[in-house]
Amino acid sequence: MKSRLSERVELCRLTSGPMPSDRTMGNNGAFTFRLGGLRVLAIVSDSGRWDHVSASSEKRCLTWDEMCQVKNMFFEAEEWVFQFHPPRTENINFHEHCLHLWRPQDQEFPTPPPWMVGPPNPQTQNPNPK
Repeated sequence: MKSRLSERVELCRLTSGPMPSDRTMGNNGAFTFRLGGLRVLAIVSDSGRWDHVSASSEKRCLTWDEMCQVKNMFFEAEEWVFQFHPPRTENINFHEHCLHLWRPQDQEFPTPPPWMVGPPNPQTQNPNPK
């Protein structure tokens, strides 16, 4: 997760109401902003050994591209961030249009090899991989 949110993101922070926060709380808090014509509420937490962002709208779930924009607001460009699909018996659904981004803070999470995802993209491929 970003160590400091951008000024643009900070302007979206909810400082009053049911979930008020300010910069003294770090990244933790609620943020509201527009993605295209969609009003989005993001709840951010970086405690409990996990970085977590939930993003929801009243009308529909966010698209892949919209979730990428949310990811870029709160996480570093080169961080892996995950969306989990739990087993049905463990699924918790408080809001039908809410999606979550997760990143563990204290461990490397296994990721698939690039060849399993698709052919290389010369525009985004890192010439000096780790």
